[in-house]
Amino acid sequence: MASLLVLPLVLLFAVPPVLADEGMWTLDNLPVKQLQERYNFAPTTDWLTKARLASVRFNDGGSGAFVSSNGLVITNHHVALGQLQKMSTDKKDYVKEGFFARRPAEEQPCPDLELNVLFSTQDVTARVLAAIDAKASDAVQNAQRKAEISRIEKESFDQTKLRSDVVELYNGGQYQLYRYKKYTDVRLVMAAEVQAAFYGGDYDNFVFPRHDLDMAFFRVYEDDKPVKSPAYFKWSRSGAKDGELVFVSGHPGHTDRLMTVRQLEFERDYDLPTRLKKFALRRAALNDYSARGPEPARRARNKIFGLENSFKAYTGELAGLQGPMLMAAKTSAEAALRTATTATPALASAVASWDRLAAVQEKLVARFKDLQYRNASDSRLAAIAERIVRYVAEVEKPNDKRYEEFRDSNLDSLRFQLFSPAPIYPDLEEHMLALDLKESLSELGSDHPYIKAALGGKDPLSVAHALVSSTGLGDPELRRKLVAGGRKAVAVSTDPLIVWARGLDPLYRELRTWREDEIESVEALEGNRLAKARFAILGTSTYPDATFTLRLSYGKVAGYEEGTTKVPGRTTFYGLYDRAASFGNQQPFDLSPLEAERKLDVDLATPIDFITTNDIIGGNSGSPVFNRDGEYVGLIFDGNIPGLALRFAYSEERARAVAVHSSGILEGLRKIYRMGSLADELTAP
Repeated sequence: MASLLVLPLVLLFAVPPVLADEGMWTLDNLPVKQLQERYNFAPTTDWLTKARLASVRFNDGGSGAFVSSNGLVITNHHVALGQLQKMSTDKKDYVKEGFFARRPAEEQPCPDLELNVLFSTQDVTARVLAAIDAKASDAVQNAQRKAEISRIEKESFDQTKLRSDVVELYNGGQYQLYRYKKYTDVRLVMAAEVQAAFYGGDYDNFVFPRHDLDMAFFRVYEDDKPVKSPAYFKWSRSGAKDGELVFVSGHPGHTDRLMTVRQLEFERDYDLPTRLKKFALRRAALNDYSARGPEPARRARNKIFGLENSFKAYTGELAGLQGPMLMAAKTSAEAALRTATTATPALASAVASWDRLAAVQEKLVARFKDLQYRNASDSRLAAIAERIVRYVAEVEKPNDKRYEEFRDSNLDSLRFQLFSPAPIYPDLEEHMLALDLKESLSELGSDHPYIKAALGGKDPLSVAHALVSSTGLGDPELRRKLVAGGRKAVAVSTDPLIVWARGLDPLYRELRTWREDEIESVEALEGNRLAKARFAILGTSTYPDATFTLRLSYGKVAGYEEGTTKVPGRTTFYGLYDRAASFGNQQPFDLSPLEAERKLDVDLATPIDFITTNDIIGGNSGSPVFNRDGEYVGLIFDGNIPGLALRFAYSEERARAVAVHSSGILEGLRKIYRMGSLADELTAP
């Protein structure tokens, strides 16, 4: 340890310091000194425990929070959108019309929603790293690492019956065991109309001012009774005020702030442009499908919403990487870190890691089209078939030899999704499977082994029609029987999609093995070496990249300057009704039916949305915003355009988190939706 005190001065500047409100922090490693200096606040152990137990992960993507003692959970409408879509029919459209359970008997069970609450964490870094033979090949070391992770997860699950995930932090510098209480009896209580939740449509997406009531409520049950929430946020009637310190606890999905420059260049030159190309193709296909009529439009709405949102987000990310400032800063920081590492004997072995990671990017380029275009992920039926074929093969292996998604600790959640009774629409399935097959044919060519196996010399449209029209996998009971029958049942199945998936499985396994042995192994091992170099400089006074695990960010309510004008820190219902009037109440700036009908009941001075400097990313949707007293003051639902590059770097100047104001939620519940009992539950002493 003493040798670290005499490191070269350049080492101190090798990584840019964490900015004022920057960071998606793990709860065991908060920047307490920075919080005290900037905001005169230091969280207590009890405060942090409450924040952890009151925070909820929506396992299909998104965050939420307990907001009453009776199992009530709040999140965004757009986080709930998938469940709303699955619960709707051609006769009752909960997305468009909203959903309002005015008494417990009217709360509706969700078909396949899993919620997770983090109960404990444990550092298992030493155990994972001790299982790795440093003299073995990269592939063997990677297999040893993953096998030990699987053993840790299984032991934890067997002992606690809690969902147990080993999470890699700091690019392999640290491993933490996260244990979650899992809830699967979740019932819908309330959801706003989509026009109120997503007011302004794509024009207003990722901008501010906003005027959205992007909210939905669920209740968690166990043994057919509402759970007594392990902890919950008390509701603030007044909400957040300008300049006030606020916190966001949630589950940010994925950031890449620790990537090397060469990895960022791969994102910029290959990955992001290809994603945008694929999104554009799917958006056009879904719009064509939607044009068939109102019911196809309803069925495709959730997919279109996701594509539109992702298209805008990735466009912003690409613009950030293509601009001069971000990459220049990353290049400078990496050069300083390399110089410092070279000059420090204890760290010098990590210097080669940059070159090895750069070589990995060249390997990715060589098989890039294979990685991008050998799948049929837009078809739920095709994905089910492939999952069943792999499931029965993987579960026959020892637990530590399986693909990670088939480990014992993951099987309950996997089966919950695999046997979901959510509706499947054959016409949409056929349309999207044909799209996938046409795209693969165009990009890979007719002589590619995948194309030969997937099409068998036929055209994509006829193959998609034959597979979808003849399969029985739309029936959850058939899926259960195949899984229960194991490898033998799947091997003799004549279901066309199962037969098709069996034929593709060897190709999938070859590509996955290549990626794990040639790419993942190097990224994990070299990432660990670079992490050790960073730790030598900063210890854990910085934060790891987001991993869809619980994080806490802090910031303040604040507007910003845009060009020659100022953007306010909040909006009111005055702004909502004025914006609708200014556009003649024409789509997408028209009021929802209930907003229009009950305008005279609303106190127009009530805040509806606000913005903060909190550091967030996709996955934070639905996160609670709370003050230093632990009171719920808002509901995160978006970021702004200057914040679209937050995946790669934080900026406090203009990047903002966007939230629904707690006062606006109450006003909407009482005055627009006439959900007084729900509002009373939120504000109960």
